Amino acid sequence: MPIYHKQGAVPPKRHTQFRKPNGELYSEQLFGTIGFDGMSSLLYHHNRPTMVKEILKSTDVSPKIALEKNIRSLKLVSFNAPAKDDFLEAREPLLVNSDIIIGVAAPRKSLREYFYKNTDADEMLFIHKGTGILRTIFGQIPFEYGDYLIIPRGTIYQIDFDTEDNRILYAESFSPIYTPKRYRNWFGQLLEHSPFCERDYKLPQNLETFTDTDTDEHLIKVKKQGVMHEMVYIGHPFDVVGWDGYNFPYGFSIHNFEPITGRVHQPPPVHQTFETNAFVICSFVPRLYDYHPLSIPAPYNHSNIDSDEMLYYVDGDFMSRNGVQPGNISLHPAGIPHGPHPGAAERSIGQKGSEELAVMIDTFKPLMVTENALKLDDGDYYKSWLDK
Repeated sequence: MPIYHKQGAVPPKRHTQFRKPNGELYSEQLFGTIGFDGMSSLLYHHNRPTMVKEILKSTDVSPKIALEKNIRSLKLVSFNAPAKDDFLEAREPLLVNSDIIIGVAAPRKSLREYFYKNTDADEMLFIHKGTGILRTIFGQIPFEYGDYLIIPRGTIYQIDFDTEDNRILYAESFSPIYTPKRYRNWFGQLLEHSPFCERDYKLPQNLETFTDTDTDEHLIKVKKQGVMHEMVYIGHPFDVVGWDGYNFPYGFSIHNFEPITGRVHQPPPVHQTFETNAFVICSFVPRLYDYHPLSIPAPYNHSNIDSDEMLYYVDGDFMSRNGVQPGNISLHPAGIPHGPHPGAAERSIGQKGSEELAVMIDTFKPLMVTENALKLDDGDYYKSWLDK
C-alpha cells in the first residue's frame, strides 16, 4: 500500500524511547516485507509481541490436488460449497500453484474464538455476500458486498459478520499484492488515468488497544508452509497503542473501479485492479460498450498461451458467456484459445452497455485443480463452445 497512514500514538522519532504512563517501555515492532526493502510499518505494543507460551498442535491444511496437469476448461458452481460455522474450516481451496491459492468460503459465524495470522501469503478476500468488520492489529475496516480486503502477510486479525449468509472469494498470494505499476508514478501515487485513486481506499480506523496483564492467554492460529499451528500467546494480540507506515490492510470496493472504454473492444488489462509478480486481479464492472459504428462488444477469441484465466461471476448478465450464474467460476487453462460462447458475438452487436460484475485472476503458471474443485465442477463446460 504505497501511501502513508497512522493510527494511535507514536513517538516523534522511530527507534527511540516510547514509554507507558507508568514509565515502562512500549515494545516497538517493525512489520515489513521483502526483508528490509519492501513496504513496512512500525507498531508499538503494550506487551512484548514475542511471548509464546505453548504450541498446542499443528495440522496439515495443504490443498489436496486432483489434477496436477489440466487442459480442460471448467465451470465450478461455488455456491454448492458447504457453509460452515468456522471461518478457516469454511475455506475451500479450488485452484492452486506455487504462487497462489484460490478458493471460496461460506462462513456462518464471526471469528472470535481465536486470532488468525497467515505468515506465508498476502490475502485477498472478495466479499460477494455479507457485511461486517475486519478487526486487525492495525484497526478496523468495515466491509460490504463488492469489497476487496487486502491483508498483508503476518497481519493478525479476526472478522465479524453481521449475518450467517456470507460468501467470499479468496486468494492467498506468496508475493505481495500491489496496485498496477502502470497506474503509479515513481513515488507510488496513482496517476490521473488510473481507474481508481487513493480516495477510494478503506483504511484501518478505530484502533483497538487491549492492555491485558502478562498472565492473560490468547490462541492464535498461524499458517506457515501449508500447516496450521495453534499457538498460545501471553497478552492480547490487539495491544497496539499506535503505528504508522505503509504496510497495512485496506479495503477497496469493486463499485469504485471506473471502467476504461474505447471505440473498439478493449483488452483485459484495462480491467486490472491488483498485481503481483505472478498473477493479476481484474474487475469487470458495469460499463458502456464500444462505440465504433461496426464494433463487436463481445471479446474476440484469444489464445491463452501464457496464463491460466479464472473468472468469478458476481452479478448481472455476463455478455460473453451462456449459462453462467452468480458464484460460478470458470477456468480457461493456458494452451487453448477461448472466446465468446456461440451466439454471444452477434448478440452483443448494437448493445449499449453491460451490467456484469466479475473478478478475474490470470496466473502466469498453470493452476492445479483440487479435489474440492472437482466436487463443484459441472462436467460439461469445456464442450460449451460447440454449436448446439
